Amino acid sequence: MRAGATARGGRGAADPRTPLRIGNASGFYGDRHTAVKEMLTGGPLDVLTGDYLAELTMLILGRDRLKDPDRGYAKTFLKQMEECLGEALDRGVRIVTNAGGLNPAGLAEQLRELGERLGLDVCVAHVEGDDLGPRFRDALTAHAYLGGFGITEALRAGADVVVTGRVTDAALVTGPAAAHFGWGPGDHDRLAGAVIAGHILECGTQATGGNYAFFDEFDPATLLRPGFPLAEVRADGSCVITKHEGTGGTVDVGTVTAQLLYETSGARYAGPDVTARLDTVRLTQEGPDRVRVDGVRGEAPPPTLKAGLTRIGGHRNEVVFVLTGLDVDAKADLVRAQIEDAFARSKSRPADVRWELARTDRADADTEETASALLRLVVRDRDADVVGRALSGAAIELALGSYPGFHVTAPPGRGTPYGVFEAVHVDAASVRQVAVTPDGLRVDIPAATAGGTRELVDVEPPELPEPLTYDRTRRLPLGTVAGARSGDKGGDANVGVWVRTDDAWRWLAHHLTVDRFQSLVPESRELTVTRHVLPNLRALNFHVEGILGAGVASQARFDPQAKGLGEWLRARHLDIPEVLL
Repeated sequence: MRAGATARGGRGAADPRTPLRIGNASGFYGDRHTAVKEMLTGGPLDVLTGDYLAELTMLILGRDRLKDPDRGYAKTFLKQMEECLGEALDRGVRIVTNAGGLNPAGLAEQLRELGERLGLDVCVAHVEGDDLGPRFRDALTAHAYLGGFGITEALRAGADVVVTGRVTDAALVTGPAAAHFGWGPGDHDRLAGAVIAGHILECGTQATGGNYAFFDEFDPATLLRPGFPLAEVRADGSCVITKHEGTGGTVDVGTVTAQLLYETSGARYAGPDVTARLDTVRLTQEGPDRVRVDGVRGEAPPPTLKAGLTRIGGHRNEVVFVLTGLDVDAKADLVRAQIEDAFARSKSRPADVRWELARTDRADADTEETASALLRLVVRDRDADVVGRALSGAAIELALGSYPGFHVTAPPGRGTPYGVFEAVHVDAASVRQVAVTPDGLRVDIPAATAGGTRELVDVEPPELPEPLTYDRTRRLPLGTVAGARSGDKGGDANVGVWVRTDDAWRWLAHHLTVDRFQSLVPESRELTVTRHVLPNLRALNFHVEGILGAGVASQARFDPQAKGLGEWLRARHLDIPEVLL
């Protein structure tokens, strides 16, 4: 037996008074390759997780599987394990990842073969049951979001590495925590605390200063290479968010708040094992790069599981016309009319034609680039030829017969497939989660809903604080006093907005209403926008339905994942009380 190892199946009996140190080394498929080694060698760790799946990733893996049925998993993870598996085993760090994607069994087998090739004694388990393909025959991929108890079973069976398919991002933390502390499905508050820890860790360096609204307040040197986060989880479900000593980035109440608001909506954050109450979360700066997270309350999970479906929606193409110097609007009008005339004459107008003029030009500019605006044309159609040859012909034939200075950033090529995402809900009891242990034993995991469920409804709006009294205001960007983080959930987007003082909260809670949000974000005016109030975080969370069309893969919007939507909102000007400045 290697140094530091314990007997198979003998783990999970650690002292519950000792925190379980769970780190993250991946927030998406393509994240920093060296993060696994950095986390393993940077300091003490018990479990290392990696999140490789997103809605777009499922589509990418689905297309991979069409080419080769043995694929469908995150290939980069296998390369990382080739470099680091021995290190993890020597240090007694257990690996839990959803890199299995559409084929967790296939990745688990590849890991066993890797262990044999490297001469390593490794126990690999995997979790399956998320694939709902037989129920949705018209979908490219169809997968339920499973909970963490399959991971729990695999770890209790002695696995060194646990590979899953589609589980919730937080399950990568709740599963190991439940295995370590002996939690069961009824431990709602403890599980909810671990869900919050998992949500904070899931996007890697977003919890340590990455993509942070107030990044300019940090030492620039620390942001060059932020360290990945870890959570010291305790038996009661509370935790401390931190990072390895000496790594870049910063962990403070602000960075943790920003990640808490990311891709959430209401106060109830539902999952397959528990619904966590975001409105109960308390954050306390415990020391440098240490934020305590406690007070989290949990409720029984809803009776259904979320499932994500991806399909090929058709084909798309685009061309960007460069309009330089004078008469930008007139030039744009001319090329639009010429393209539409070409479509009409060819009788092959794409089903969806969208134009967007970005006025990036400046008057009397001292470079040609800064004197130029960009006119973007995006077309979509079921027929690849309509968005391929038809657009290429219409655009390129104008090269010598359109506006002065005609050129494009790149010629349009062949049409490329785009995907659409749909979220559905299925009866949780109808989904059979199975943990396949290192010995090959298949263990059915009962649905957490067997112990009772709670329908998911919005909480009653909390009482707002007393309004701030003030006399004078200044017209300034909202971001002068407020941070924001935004992201995508299928075709919807969320924008979390928070402030850092009680006085700023007294102003924000009353001033940034749904009506004002829609006035600041004009494209949301015809959409349903819901505001959720989270006083503990001094935060508002706006859920905008349908702003992303059929999801990120459909690329229906300039910013298809709404990553910059919060920063645009922060850049909009409001009358801000001078007492807050």
